[in-house]
Amino acid sequence: MKFKYNSNGGVKVKSFFEGEKEQSELFDYVSEKNLFSAKLGEVYSYLPYDRQKEVLVGLGEKEYFDLDIIREVYFKVAKKLVANKEFEFTLNLNKEEITAAIEGLFHGLYTFDKYKSDRKEKPELVVHINGDFSEEEFLDAVAEAEDIMRSVYFARDLVNERAEHLYPETLANEAKDKLEPVGVDVTIYDEKQCEEMGLNAFLTVGRASVKKPRLIVMKYMNNPESEEVIGLVGKGVTYDTGGYSLKPSTSMDTMNCDMGGAATVIGAIHLIAQRQVKANVVAVVAACENMVGGAAYKPGDVIYSLSGKTIEVDNTDAEGRITLADSVYYITKELKVTKLIDVATLTGACVVSLGEYYTGSITNNQQFFDQLKEAAKLAGERIWQMPVDNSYRALNKSKVADIKNTGGRYGGMITAGLFIENFLADKNIPWIHLDIAGTAYLSKPEKYLPSGATGIHVQTLYKLIKNS
Repeated sequence: MKFKYNSNGGVKVKSFFEGEKEQSELFDYVSEKNLFSAKLGEVYSYLPYDRQKEVLVGLGEKEYFDLDIIREVYFKVAKKLVANKEFEFTLNLNKEEITAAIEGLFHGLYTFDKYKSDRKEKPELVVHINGDFSEEEFLDAVAEAEDIMRSVYFARDLVNERAEHLYPETLANEAKDKLEPVGVDVTIYDEKQCEEMGLNAFLTVGRASVKKPRLIVMKYMNNPESEEVIGLVGKGVTYDTGGYSLKPSTSMDTMNCDMGGAATVIGAIHLIAQRQVKANVVAVVAACENMVGGAAYKPGDVIYSLSGKTIEVDNTDAEGRITLADSVYYITKELKVTKLIDVATLTGACVVSLGEYYTGSITNNQQFFDQLKEAAKLAGERIWQMPVDNSYRALNKSKVADIKNTGGRYGGMITAGLFIENFLADKNIPWIHLDIAGTAYLSKPEKYLPSGATGIHVQTLYKLIKNS
């Protein structure tokens, strides 16, 4: 995609709020014929071969306007024009809208088609942007939008990749290849090294697979003046059969997406480094496959974790939280982060509660969560805070071990998050758990997000750390 400052070309795109009037022949005609009323996301195209081509776009009611609407409407513009083989157009925007509009255009162009034998080279879009802003402001906004969407694309591609090609070793190598050129230090620990480090809970989940586990540690230290180190942990189960608590086949066919949390934190630290944010960020991914075999762990087993706590295995399909137990303890004990966010496709209970629209969250620090929620709002990524109290914690109690890995049928998203809470090396570390089971991989498109991988919360984490 190519962007041009303060120029014109191709299709003219004009946006309107409901009730606005425009003195133009086309607007008068479509209004009189009830062909266009500027409802949110409404697009009317006039594309003659011998006259000025125009597209009218609806922004909805002005009182409800925010930047996420800009993403949504220009996503639809990109879809509409590309479908009509129009690859050059002109936008009129405010300075604050440039980045969001470009994000919307990028959302409209994303495809994962590497396995399609008939895929074709896509023509380059040329976008002219006019408005009351300097060329420097324009270039800064364009650069940020491009960086954001490249990192989102990167995260989506990781999640959409099939498990025969993306497994612990290749995920680790991909992280190293993409992150080190932008200034992130990446260290990969193999199975033997993880064993020597005491990561027994993590290794137990992955021990039945021939694709051996990898611990990926990523460090971006770009603020020597600050003692604050933000920690990010992503669930990295690159394929999940459910183990002996076997999933039905209809639930297994998309389990390449079970490393969506890993993709989010890898994409986020890539974006943070690409934008040279002045911050210290450490990310950890414990990557493994949860398979069935003679070496597999079983319901009823009791396993030891890095923290020394023992875990009763109530269900081998509640494996992600077991890998996170060691990851969270490692990052808070050994890497000494001062704040922590873990991101995981963790529970079906979250999908039942919130559908594919909101990420579920729990926290031990309201101020930290409020900062994250504000960042999520700016990113257009929805998060819902769940209640936390000791009644939920009690559901994780075990009769034979320190804790069991499921709290039962009720409140499953909350009890899963509270399981992870037990493995903070310091209970006073501000911590947020994000369950992206519903939002990381969609069964059908939602707004400007595609079916399949979304790259959810790459931008939220970037905005949180950038604005901290």
